[in-house]
Amino acid sequence: MTFTWKRSVAAMTATLLVAACQPESASTATQSSNQQTAQSQTDTARTLPPSPDAKVPDYWPEVAFSTENSDAVEARVDELLSSMTLEQKVAQIIQPEIRDVTVEDMRKYGFGSYLNGGGAFPNNDKHATMEDWVALAESMYQASVDDSLDGISIPTMWGTDAVHGHNNVVGATLFPHNIGLGAMNDPELIHKIATVTAKEVRATGIDWIFAPTVATARDDRWGRTYESYSEDPEIVGKYARAIVSGLQGDIRDGNIDDAHVISTVKHFVGDGGTEGGDDQGNNIADEETLYRIHAQGYVEGLNAGAQSVMASFNSWHGKKIHGSKYLLTNVLKDKMGFDGFVVGDWNGHGQIKGCTNESCPQAINAGLDIFMVPTGAWKPLYENTIAQVKSGEIPQERLDDAVRRVLRVKVRVGLFDLPSPANRSLSANAELIGADEHRAVAREAVRKSLVMLKNQDNLLPLSPDTNVLVAGDAAHNIGKQSGGWTITWQGTGNENSDFPGATSIYQGIEAAVNAAGGTAVLSEDGSFDNKPDVAIVVFGENPYAEGNGDLSNVEFQRGEKSDLALLKSLKEQGIPVVSVFITGRPLWVNPELNASDAFVVAWLPGSEGQGVADVLFTDADGDVAYPMSGKLSFSWPALPTQATVNRGDGKTPLFAYGYGLEYGDADKTSYPLSEDRGELGNTGPASHDIYVLSTQKPWQLTIKDASGDTVMQSNLVETESASVRTTDRNVQEDSLDMRWQQRATIGFYAPFPEDLRDYTADASALVMEVKALANTNDIMLAAGCTESCDMALKLSAYMENTRDWQTVTVPTRCLTEKGASFAETFSPFALTASKGAHIVVSDIRLEANVAKDTLPDCQ
Repeated sequence: MTFTWKRSVAAMTATLLVAACQPESASTATQSSNQQTAQSQTDTARTLPPSPDAKVPDYWPEVAFSTENSDAVEARVDELLSSMTLEQKVAQIIQPEIRDVTVEDMRKYGFGSYLNGGGAFPNNDKHATMEDWVALAESMYQASVDDSLDGISIPTMWGTDAVHGHNNVVGATLFPHNIGLGAMNDPELIHKIATVTAKEVRATGIDWIFAPTVATARDDRWGRTYESYSEDPEIVGKYARAIVSGLQGDIRDGNIDDAHVISTVKHFVGDGGTEGGDDQGNNIADEETLYRIHAQGYVEGLNAGAQSVMASFNSWHGKKIHGSKYLLTNVLKDKMGFDGFVVGDWNGHGQIKGCTNESCPQAINAGLDIFMVPTGAWKPLYENTIAQVKSGEIPQERLDDAVRRVLRVKVRVGLFDLPSPANRSLSANAELIGADEHRAVAREAVRKSLVMLKNQDNLLPLSPDTNVLVAGDAAHNIGKQSGGWTITWQGTGNENSDFPGATSIYQGIEAAVNAAGGTAVLSEDGSFDNKPDVAIVVFGENPYAEGNGDLSNVEFQRGEKSDLALLKSLKEQGIPVVSVFITGRPLWVNPELNASDAFVVAWLPGSEGQGVADVLFTDADGDVAYPMSGKLSFSWPALPTQATVNRGDGKTPLFAYGYGLEYGDADKTSYPLSEDRGELGNTGPASHDIYVLSTQKPWQLTIKDASGDTVMQSNLVETESASVRTTDRNVQEDSLDMRWQQRATIGFYAPFPEDLRDYTADASALVMEVKALANTNDIMLAAGCTESCDMALKLSAYMENTRDWQTVTVPTRCLTEKGASFAETFSPFALTASKGAHIVVSDIRLEANVAKDTLPDCQ
């Protein structure tokens, strides 16, 4: 799910360009747990998705789950449906968000469900208490069953993204993200984690969790890789069954007790296999690969009884899943026999061709059962859906089926029979959130998730009675070690004080060392007064979520490698270095591995940082109390461009799937490793095309009016403010003719920030071909835009005074000096001008290696 203004704008206005002509990097795999997954770019079928009425292949299985009281459930649902008005039925399939709906709205309309997005809290208070959460749950529940206005009493459901513990709540137990859990390969512990999470969620009055994510990530550039347990569907399937069972308990008798919650397997289907690892991108796998690689979590999760499935943002062969009748209805509901409900993702219906956030009959007709509709669009969507049922655009039978599915789950899990949220046994139980026994489970998971890639001369484990320097910006940073989806959506803006009861990795080391009579000194920059016996450097990725984490390649910390400099500095002083790497995916870290004596991947361990120290140190007697046992559930790249190396695909990773040194193992890797960046070169990457013959992914040509609001996104647009038309320079329609009727911005934007730091070196530049026609002195150029493009350069300062075609080169350092940030770039090129400006541009690109003697001075 996604929670940000950037996504909502893109969802309302953009139709993402997709290409279905290249084979997907992640391809076929076997089901056998004893065989390797397999991939073949050349064998991937270049086919369009089946028609909505196509026969579903037999390899899609029927779900085996059933309950004992199905007849009684259906009778109760029939009774409810027969008494409902059209308006009441539509309200059951509308899911607003707590920032956009009031208790009185719930009383009037009786919504079937509601949610809190990442970074949304009761009373908009990040530090809302358990009582605040329960109070909101109680008031919404009571409003939903109040029949004084809508004439019917059906309890609502509250859904939340508890994806690594109850991560929206301050003080909750935070478990390692899924990629770390995959390295354990321990379904029993996964079941315990799910049970603990369910209890902490119930303590806040919430009924329903949007978890587990069962994506099989096949391209490590994807910003959601850490939400995947493995590149191998075998682990994903086993974990899906374990976590669904832990979250829901055994509901075959037709009831969820108030220590368990409704679970959701997401995102159906193929989100982990998009081209280029683009979040919300296009998966072009053939159907059998879609099933064997990307659907195993659904097979196992639904067999375990998951009651809801979340549709995915991604497309399959260019068609958005939210609008795919073949996948949502023919495959999931008819062939697999899933009788729960399908919920949309954050305004995902608005991305279907011909839809908006406020109107989308296509989604319901395709098989979506609940619109997730935040950002204030719920009321027009409600009204439009009613009108579309009345007109027949949405068949009455389809609406009734959707409502039946929602009611079936509510009846089946006993929601009508449970007490109200404030009166449930676990509600507001102060002993549950962050309970010691819960943190013990998380700490065990941290210990088992660590993967050791290097251990020269058996440096690890360390004796605790030693003098330890603890360095790196992640050493004492609980927010960084927890990653995205931590209190806030992106996991940013948090301080250690926001994690009561948690421990940083440094605090765990300090406790272990001090107890044994040693010393632990925290020094983020690695400076010291007394030379230590060993340095433990904790560093890695900063928090991100979803598309904000998408990468162009998998090299760690491009540009200024400050962490590498720290490692080298310590090594040069003769200090043994243990690296603890915080990351949401495998990254190319050959230089960092070379500069370390031992290298341990801690992934994103969550709130229990002391679990790292448990494994790094022996006990006071010199014995190994906790072994180093984690194994890679993702192959580790040998090059920055090796983002799609997967088990059994014939490629050679640096460390293979299943690799992980244990204590006492001989480290047979030959060091130093090559630091050659491969096809990226050692001086920088190839050009990054923005508009070359056409608009290049992920950029979307956009016109914004003077207020900054998006007016239009297309390749051929005209508004009151400005117009853009394609025109010919060398070949047909290779250039863009831009004209301004009033002040506006014409530029290229993406729904998520792109990492363009490869283009910020001294020899880097934004380059374009330009033909200046009128009032070009008024045109301002911005690039490297984050949330706004308020920094700008005068374009004419870099142009010659001619109306002929010319090459314009703008050093990117001139933009960064103005405040541009190419680490998180929403726009790499934007021109702002007033009435009368007229220019034609072509071949817009970022170049990393422009001859320095051709670069102009900054103006």
